[in-house]
Amino acid sequence: MTPNTINSSIKFANERFQLAVLGKAQNIPPIWFMRQAGRYHSHYRKLKEKYSFLELCKNPELAAEVALGPIKEFGFDVSILFSDILFPLEAMGMGLDYNPGPVINNQIQSESDFLKLRDLDSIVLHLEFQKKALEYTREILPKNVSLIGFVGGLWTLLNYAISNKQNGYLSNPKSNPKLIKLFYDKIIPVLKENVRLQLEGGAEIVMILDTLGGDLSPDWFEELVVKPVIEITINYHGRIGYYTKGSTLDQMKSLKNISGLAGIGVDHRFSIENLLKYKVSPGFLQGNFDQSLLFLPTDEFIQAVKKYLYPIKNLTREERIGWISGLGHGIKPGTPEDNVKRLVDLIREEFQ
Repeated sequence: MTPNTINSSIKFANERFQLAVLGKAQNIPPIWFMRQAGRYHSHYRKLKEKYSFLELCKNPELAAEVALGPIKEFGFDVSILFSDILFPLEAMGMGLDYNPGPVINNQIQSESDFLKLRDLDSIVLHLEFQKKALEYTREILPKNVSLIGFVGGLWTLLNYAISNKQNGYLSNPKSNPKLIKLFYDKIIPVLKENVRLQLEGGAEIVMILDTLGGDLSPDWFEELVVKPVIEITINYHGRIGYYTKGSTLDQMKSLKNISGLAGIGVDHRFSIENLLKYKVSPGFLQGNFDQSLLFLPTDEFIQAVKKYLYPIKNLTREERIGWISGLGHGIKPGTPEDNVKRLVDLIREEFQ
């Protein structure tokens, strides 16, 4: 397939999101949370009574309805494709079930297993449902709400593809350099096409969610994260963001040198005000209130939010350029919905 070069001028639906991505000063930051549509939300749980997780993801109209729920209730500036990072592995022929968590049925254990995987055209055809889900989501979203997509990070997908807790989770992939190379050679073209589908479906930005990327040493991070992200980003200048959990400052700095990377997301282990002040990100910086604090009782929760926001408020508008307010990771199951709403409201009140 011929790589699709997309014009770097993006049509944004949400003004705050646009200003953050384009590096313009503003008072109130745009807000979106990872997993803002999911198990904590009563809207999602009601749908889950009728449909399986796979049905909610693969039926474009249902996926759009799930994505719309938190926008209507909590007023986020950005909606997110409702899907899962593992569908490219399923599309490749590895099988995917949820019981209740993800189970890869046909993991790669040897070089010969790659011969069983589907060709690129078949894989892309299998992923068309994500493009349609984005189209339906854009159609029913309020006109002033932006829409983003996401794909899994290569290292995270590798871990699901070739390792499990029984055969040495995390350590096993590092001991199989041949499998790493073969997997990367196969998955990079898949992710390029996956990104293309999502952008054509209406995503303004596509995030690479590489939860396990922070596990890598500096040399491995350069080789297995930075170089592949460059390869993906080069075709989609200004349209790709990257997030990993447990990352280091050195890893963040290495991402800054990627030409065309739209921005990065960071977890709650970082001081967001310092990252903003010293411009660690090449573009936007998304993060990073600790999602576990959403379980605090109301009064203590409000105090924790204000304590978190205070040093950020002390920055100038120019020093806060690019900030997209979010969590360190995704909203946890069982999170009180009232605190999700409070957090959104408090951020806007503090910066108005």
